[in-house]
Amino acid sequence: MINSILDEGEYEIFITGSNAFLLSSDLATLFGGRTFDLHILPFSFAEFLQYFPGQDRSAAFDAYVEKGGMAGSYLYKNTSDARQYLEGIVRTTIVKDVVKKFRIENEPLLNMTIDYLMDNIGNKTSLRNIADTLTRTTAQTNHKTVSSYVDALCKAYLFYPVTRYDIKGKKYLESDKKYYLSDLGFRFAILGTKKADYGRMYENLVALELIRRGYEVYVGVLYQKEIDFVTIRNGEKTYIQVSDDISDDSTFEREVKPLLAIRDSYPKVLIARTRHSEQQYEGIRIIDIADWLADDFPKYKTL
Repeated sequence: MINSILDEGEYEIFITGSNAFLLSSDLATLFGGRTFDLHILPFSFAEFLQYFPGQDRSAAFDAYVEKGGMAGSYLYKNTSDARQYLEGIVRTTIVKDVVKKFRIENEPLLNMTIDYLMDNIGNKTSLRNIADTLTRTTAQTNHKTVSSYVDALCKAYLFYPVTRYDIKGKKYLESDKKYYLSDLGFRFAILGTKKADYGRMYENLVALELIRRGYEVYVGVLYQKEIDFVTIRNGEKTYIQVSDDISDDSTFEREVKPLLAIRDSYPKVLIARTRHSEQQYEGIRIIDIADWLADDFPKYKTL
């Protein structure tokens, strides 16, 4: 029926539904490839500011980090109610859809895998290490099972995998990807705020914003050093480091050192919680994360 309407050439058709029924790959097959994906991510920080106008940008950023971008949660005035709503999205909607779609037999293990990934966003993640950790602490499993679960969670867009990129060798590395959560609100709703590494939280925000802005995103590797992100668009690269507080000299030096070690002439950026206007250091742009997330994209065409 949909194909027959599409053949009339008079309509634009948008299809939505449960992950248990259709994923994007299924749609492409069903409609003979005459589709393209339009990924709708949770609210960006810029959209959050539009939804809650008139706020101080710095205070709004702190609220956005913990509230996240799932606008349905904004209807709840009580934080615990909002987080209960967000937890319900993950546990009741996404998990149930994934279990049904991929015929997963061990739902508790799937939830443990979700919790592990949420607790380790921004860290290099070995699927074998996840399996070993879960086996030691909670449940017997193996890396093949964990791999299938993680793949299902990525196909449901709960997590976004980011591949590592060897800057010197100019090649992609398949081992130890990083997995970024689609919305930080889910993380705080399920794991709470204890032991939250805000540097990793900010890294997650930047990763999702780069994806939202249409960039290829990779984790950079240069010898023994790591650059948080290598972005590529139209053949142009940008190297990005993300940090929380860089007011301490040793922290600042640690963050800029990998960028300074890169010998090509592509732009280099340090995004951090500076609470100051943009600065420059030996060719590296230093930008406050709230400003970078809030400003209109055309201003930062190279980012």
